[in-house]
Amino acid sequence: MIDIHHHLLFGLDDGASDVETSLAMVEAAVENGITHIVCTPHANTRWAFDPEVNRQKLEELQGRVNGKVTLGLGCDFHLSYDNIEDALKNRTKYTINSKQYLLVEFDDLMIPTSMNDAFYELIVAGLQPIITHPERNLTIQRHPERMKEWLREGCLVQVTAASLTGRFGRTAQSLAMQFLEKNWVNFLATDAHNVESRPPKLREAYDVVAKRFGGETAKRLCVENPRAVFFGEEMPEQPEPKGIEEESKAPQGRRKKGLLRRLFSS
Repeated sequence: MIDIHHHLLFGLDDGASDVETSLAMVEAAVENGITHIVCTPHANTRWAFDPEVNRQKLEELQGRVNGKVTLGLGCDFHLSYDNIEDALKNRTKYTINSKQYLLVEFDDLMIPTSMNDAFYELIVAGLQPIITHPERNLTIQRHPERMKEWLREGCLVQVTAASLTGRFGRTAQSLAMQFLEKNWVNFLATDAHNVESRPPKLREAYDVVAKRFGGETAKRLCVENPRAVFFGEEMPEQPEPKGIEEESKAPQGRRKKGLLRRLFSS
């Protein structure tokens, strides 16, 4: 299995606090059947994001895991005006393994109504947004129908493995199942932060999906699709998302210069 969302790099954010914790997380991941890990430190206003520091820590860890797992590098990209502007100027700064896929996370308390315009700008620039853990987002829990516009825009979706096993509560678990039933999910990932409260466990969710939706679906979400992301390949053919048909056509000319500034200043 391939884990594309994992806070493994030590001393950078609320993930691994030291190198010993990182190594313990690797051991736990390997025992759980994970073969590849994308290290995804936060990129937001709380924690500094320095690609060179990230690469140094990645190289240190890769040298100490003795080939037990293959490590990659990306980030947990917060959808703010400054971040989006920087990503549009520096296309591979935040992406997974400097390819086209970008993990993106919303603010819990407020998602601008025109966020699909921001996604449009990223996609036009050659980036492929992957929305992380929408089932855990408070705004989406209240208004899950908002996912439709982002799926129509071309976004992919990653659900946290532990949501399916109840770690994040009944609402997140129920919503994750609903998204799976509608073919709105493209990846499962651990979003691991440590070995205690947020451990790198993917097998349990794989088994939940295999039992309810079939082994092919579980393999697609945990192996085939994540492999495409890790190596920057085209996504395999996906099942058609259900119920996202557009109710009315968008007005002409909604994509205008400066839309990001208007979007995040409203």
